[in-house]
Amino acid sequence: MPINLNINKDLLEKAVLIGKHKSKNDAINTALEEYIKLRNQMRIKELFNKIEYDKKYNYKKQRSKS
Repeated sequence: MPINLNINKDLLEKAVLIGKHKSKNDAINTALEEYIKLRNQMRIKELFNKIEYDKKYNYKKQRSKS
């Protein structure tokens, strides 16, 4: 699906060189994948101090094979 985008040529060329990509398309797709991963990680950080844990829970028992 062709898409017309106004992408900064200098940034795109740097991305291709730094990432050692074979094409501009590869660089853009990789950048989008990394952007999505980063945003998902940032969403996980929002959960810190919001999840309550049962203080009586024995995680070591959960790990045992028995």
